[in-house]
Formats: sequence, C-alpha cells, structure tokens
Amino acid sequence: MSRFRGRESKVAKKQRILELISLFQHYYPEAHCALNFSTPHELLIATILSAQCTDERVNIVTETLFRKYPTPKDYAEADIKELEEDVRTTGFFRNKAKNIKACCQALVERHGSLVPEDLDQLVALAGVGRKTANVVLGNAFNIASGVVVDTHVTRLSNRLGLVKGSNAEILERELNELVPQEHWVMFSHWLISHGRAVCKARKAQCEKCFVEQLCPQRGL
Repeated sequence: MSRFRGRESKVAKKQRILELISLFQHYYPEAHCALNFSTPHELLIATILSAQCTDERVNIVTETLFRKYPTPKDYAEADIKELEEDVRTTGFFRNKAKNIKACCQALVERHGSLVPEDLDQLVALAGVGRKTANVVLGNAFNIASGVVVDTHVTRLSNRLGLVKGSNAEILERELNELVPQEHWVMFSHWLISHGRAVCKARKAQCEKCFVEQLCPQRGL
C-alpha cells in the first residue's frame, strides 16, 4: 500500500523529511550557495540583486561590481544613476540600486559598516526581507534563522507534499517546524540543487529521480 494514501501525519512527514535529507546528503554533497561572495556585505548585495534574476546573471554583474564598490561606504556614497547602470542587467535596476544605496547607508550609519548578525536588524534594512536575511545569516554567518524559501524551494516542497501554498513566510514557518534546525541552511540548497538537476519547473524528470519512492507525485 502506498504510504501517501490518506492524510500524512506530521510525525510521518518529519520521518520522510529525514529520509529525504539522507538522500540529498548523498547525492548533493557539494550543495552550496550559488551566489559568489567573499564578505557578508557582498552576499547581502548579491542577494538583493538576485530578486527576479538568475544567480548566474548576478554573479556576472557582481564580478565587476564588487571591485568597483569594495565597502558599504562606497555604495552609500555612489552616484545613484551610475549604480543603476552598474546593476541594470539584473532587472528592476532602479529599485535595486535605490535599495542597495539606502541599505549601505544604514550599514554605515547604524552598524559601523558591518552586516548585523540578527534577523530583525537585517529585515529593517532597505530591500531586505526574511528570505534575504535568512540567506545572509545562514551562508555568511552559519546562523540557522530559517529555511530560505525561493521559487525552487516553493515548487519542490509543494511537489513533495511537505507544504501546500505559495506564501513564502507561511511556507518558511511550516518548513521550520518540519525540518530539524541543524539542516535549515542546507535544506534549501539541496532542494535548489534537485530542482535544477531533476525536478525542473517545466517538466520533472521523474524517471531519473532518486527520491521518487518518497514523492506523492510518483506515478502521476
């Protein structure tokens, strides 16, 4: 009998997540943040730029951007029109440039040019929501503040029957309850890796999926 017939209890779902994690650890041992950075403020800038943009495009832009603006003070003092041109190809460039400048002004004026290691202080910065804050805390400081919920995580966690819906804050809260905290940072990286390699948006490649036995979409 299929384990997915009827309503799955939270205990059963947590056990299935542990089985998924074991497989992800085996198949994606090198999973990591796809954004290139060397400092916390670089990751903060890159994550702001990643909204509605591919990580690959962001990495192309930041290769030059990070050399041109090496510190938060440089962004804070940047000419806004010039900064807009520097980030134009990431899309929504006017809003992103405005947020980056305002965010870095706050870093300089309120935080001594340092990225705060606190969720509430991060989300108070311009252009920073819970997703961006979780990315920065998890990958720059190894602080598990919550599961990062992006389009890949939303799609896969729904397909796998872990959650239902598209509201990122609600999904994060539900995933935080299901996934052990020590795996919060990596869980999103594993789902993103699997979403890019196998469980793709246009067509899931179920015939080559190593988590097929744990997926309620199996055979559908």
